[in-house]
Amino acid sequence: MRLLKSTVHPSLNSLDQSSFLRLAARGIVLKGEEILMLYTQRYDDYTLPGGGIDEGENQVEGLIRELAEETGAQNIHNVKAFGMYEEFRPWYKEDFDIVQMRSYCYTCDIDEELGETNLEDYEVKNGMKAVWINVHDAIKHNLDTIKNSDKKGMSIERETFLLSLIRDELLSS
Repeated sequence: MRLLKSTVHPSLNSLDQSSFLRLAARGIVLKGEEILMLYTQRYDDYTLPGGGIDEGENQVEGLIRELAEETGAQNIHNVKAFGMYEEFRPWYKEDFDIVQMRSYCYTCDIDEELGETNLEDYEVKNGMKAVWINVHDAIKHNLDTIKNSDKKGMSIERETFLLSLIRDELLSS
């Protein structure tokens, strides 16, 4: 899978610290210029649906499970690799200093109607919900959050980069 970007969080002075690898799968679902996103009230941002790949799962299995859990997507099909985004971020628990996260992004199609979600407790507490939004509006909103909000999370730069790449590569064709 092609490497889209590799980033190091600005608070990290060195990657020579204890670290672990986290693998994630993220879904890109488009209907024209509308994209299926997760809006998170806590961070006031839009992110691609997806998350950690479980032990024993491959990337596509993780994508399908996460997409169904977070958005209620049904009949996930026509899955195609888009690219991988790698990031090194601080880890705030005792066991490690750094998390190396690899987000494997895939385009796919789903049925028109979304089913029930199965969000984790923290996702519910953060006010996460699946929404269809115009790609351009999602980019504009995230850029505004980056510029003006103290609520933003660490993933917003990744998500805004991915949205811009989706706009440039998938909407212009």
